[in-house]
Amino acid sequence: MHLSHKEKNILQRHLVELEKRGDLVRMKRRYFPQSRARLVEGTVVAVHRGYGFVREAGETGKDIFVPGRFWDDARLGDVVEVSLSGTGGKGKPEGRIVRIRSRRQKIFQGIYRERWGRPSVQPLDSASWEEVPLDIGEGLPPGIGSIILVDRERRKLIEVLGLPDDPGVDLDVVIRRFGLPSKFSSEALEEAEKISGLISPVEDRHDYRDWITITIDDEEAQDHDDAVSITSSPGGNDVLGVHIADVSYYVKAKTALDAEAKLRGTSVYFPERTLPMLPDLLSGQICSLRPGEDKRTISVVMEIDPSGKVIATEIHPSLIRTRQRLTYEGVWRMFRKEGEEGREKSNLNPILFRMRSLARRLRERRVRRGSLDFEMEEVGLVYAEGAPRAVVFKQRNEAHQLIEEFMLVANEVVADFLSGRGVRFPYRIHPRPEADEIADLRRLMGGLGISLPSARPVRPADLQRVIKQIENRKEERFLKRRVLKSLPLAVYSDQNQGHFALANTVYTHFTSPIRRYPDLLVHRVLKRLLDGEPKAEVPEIEVLAPLCSERERRAEEAERDLMDWRIHRFLTSRLGETVRAVISGFSKAGIRMDLIAYGVSAFLPFSELGGDYYVKSGDLSLKGRRTGKRFVIGQPMDLLLAAVDPVLRRIDLAVDRSGSGGLL
Repeated sequence: MHLSHKEKNILQRHLVELEKRGDLVRMKRRYFPQSRARLVEGTVVAVHRGYGFVREAGETGKDIFVPGRFWDDARLGDVVEVSLSGTGGKGKPEGRIVRIRSRRQKIFQGIYRERWGRPSVQPLDSASWEEVPLDIGEGLPPGIGSIILVDRERRKLIEVLGLPDDPGVDLDVVIRRFGLPSKFSSEALEEAEKISGLISPVEDRHDYRDWITITIDDEEAQDHDDAVSITSSPGGNDVLGVHIADVSYYVKAKTALDAEAKLRGTSVYFPERTLPMLPDLLSGQICSLRPGEDKRTISVVMEIDPSGKVIATEIHPSLIRTRQRLTYEGVWRMFRKEGEEGREKSNLNPILFRMRSLARRLRERRVRRGSLDFEMEEVGLVYAEGAPRAVVFKQRNEAHQLIEEFMLVANEVVADFLSGRGVRFPYRIHPRPEADEIADLRRLMGGLGISLPSARPVRPADLQRVIKQIENRKEERFLKRRVLKSLPLAVYSDQNQGHFALANTVYTHFTSPIRRYPDLLVHRVLKRLLDGEPKAEVPEIEVLAPLCSERERRAEEAERDLMDWRIHRFLTSRLGETVRAVISGFSKAGIRMDLIAYGVSAFLPFSELGGDYYVKSGDLSLKGRRTGKRFVIGQPMDLLLAAVDPVLRRIDLAVDRSGSGGLL
């Protein structure tokens, strides 16, 4: 504009004033009229090197892709404004961060570096590779590569957490990164200390203590909030009892314990440490349905006919005394007749086989109505002498499925009971998948010879048929993840929208009040109805429902983040080895891959592919201009592990030049 220095200063002052008034929006060094900026508010939910995602506000808000060059200074969990600039790959919304509305934390984590002898920090949760100058104060500098905490505003060193491989540092980093509460307030602990689990002889509860009631959980489970029993009706039908710990008897609304449970939203489970929603005195002792102890519960008792249909139900505050604490693996061994559970437990075998028969009928009926039913393997690590030795995928067996079916039907019964009385409570909803997500999935599956109908809105049964065609293929694990990725997240809501995956018109969570806050809310409103209140409700449910959804996502992402870190660290001992990978996507710099045997993502630079120039050929493939060589999403390859950075979660792959180039 050929302005003088004085004129530039005047212009800058005017621009700042216009921005404050809201007439202009600033994006890096550019200004746009407010009318041209399509702004949405959202939360930073994922950060990767070179890009990140902001989830638009609202129960079913979309994820917005933000390239690293437009990332600004946002960190995980920050609430930001994003200017939508159009659509990126696959028609997904794309934008740039223009303003940070609120910061989740005043500190950030980073890796200590030194550039030309000057201290700097490389932030862990930034989409930019840029290092930031650091003030380390008057103390000694940390070791190069140490993970540190930095004051976000002053860029000053606050604390040194340690080197990435030091024991416990990874867990400490993840807990702090996601802002997970790890200690209870003194007020909550004092309240817990005053609670007694003693049962009064004259309590007004249905007494099921003479029923044979059992718990089935993981071997390492520390809390037991559900127990089951089975008997016969006079007509010979199965009578299933699902008995859930009555946490609401002990944790009242507007108490310090309730405030702590609301703050957490859910328990978080790490391999060597649990961050419980409630203090251990409650979660592991007073509320936990431990064998041989009288416990307060809420029981859902259902008469179920031979077809698996629930024909009668009763819901009561109750008392139970569980006979045995069984494990999934032990029950599964008994089902397979590969082990003995001991003389005392063997007396339960007829009951367990009857439960298995009922669970099968419930599952068959659920699938017949159109429910989506497929198992995703859970990735885990095998440790020896405190160090990871192997990555494994844990399969859910029929013992897991037995308990899952019983909990599903109990949740359905409670949801029907509450919705039929017009009360406000947290629904568990699963919206129908977006049309563009299903279109992407249809193209991917069509390229592999797997059909997905296009003449009508997709149904769970349609996806179930896709799953059947995927089974036993070498890309099965990858393709199942793509099916799952095409579906929206299930969330909590004060408005009922049904549950797509379960093909249910109404659904809720009732069966885990020790570890999930929404279940505790459901218990409270349910008990008020059972006590005779004509129309109970959960106060502020429109606020609590999205809060619980956010807490649930935070816990899942934290658990996955720690597992990813440890898998990456394990892979540093496998450098140079050949791994099997599947193409999952493309970027401007190379090909994104999924490592089939390890459950993590990796990157193959274009420089490894022979010097050709690759252009997109449709949405699912790349084609070399010179060689005509094609790479297709879902295509398996054998590649070399070239480099692994556990802290930054980056794996680089290379083509084995001594072989055939890696194509299988």
